Amino acid sequence: MRRLWPVPEEELDQRGLLAAYPRGGQPVVRLNMVSSLDGAATVDGRSGGLGSPADQALLGLLRAQADVVLVGAGTIRAEGYTGALIGDALVALREAAGLAPHPRLAVVSGRLDLDPAVLTTSPVRPLLVTSAEAVVPAAFAEAADVVRADGPAAMVAGLRGYGLAQVLCEGGPRLAGQFAAADLLDEVCLTVSPVLAGPGASRIVAGESGTAPRRLELAHTLTDGTHLFLRYRRP
Repeated sequence: MRRLWPVPEEELDQRGLLAAYPRGGQPVVRLNMVSSLDGAATVDGRSGGLGSPADQALLGLLRAQADVVLVGAGTIRAEGYTGALIGDALVALREAAGLAPHPRLAVVSGRLDLDPAVLTTSPVRPLLVTSAEAVVPAAFAEAADVVRADGPAAMVAGLRGYGLAQVLCEGGPRLAGQFAAADLLDEVCLTVSPVLAGPGASRIVAGESGTAPRRLELAHTLTDGTHLFLRYRRP
């Protein structure tokens, strides 16, 4: 992967990528999404058709920088989150930095319409984020720590109550839209795929219209030769 802007660089090794996507000293909510050229979040219902090996490697690095990976239940069902979120090399990187070996997984589900078994495959106990009034079946409470939160601000506060200050949100579009509408995104990391998805595919954010536009500043542009990797941050 090489940097196109602001300072062109032919090849970025892991150290260079870590510098390009630093773990902040302050609490941060970072959104990571992939998009087609025409703004679609998925192809045939999944984001995998838009990615690349470099995109997957970058996803692992972003996870390795996070305390918690926040994902909506729909994305869990569509993409299949099972097992560890990062591989052994990134576990070693986290441990060398004084972090816990694995980031925690936090699944957002208001209706609890997912198989509780998906919460049992992580190497560390996951979290289940649901509404304040939800009746949580025993199978979920046994598999995960339950965070009751109505809205993104309460989600972030609930996660910080567990000492999880660096949040990586991986969507899907509705969860991303909620955080954007609440103005709680400190960074947006966007992979742009050289694909035209065509009409009908959902955008990378979804939800009710009427949210005021917010401007972020571009931190860098990287490429692997086919995809663009953009990092935006709050001014």
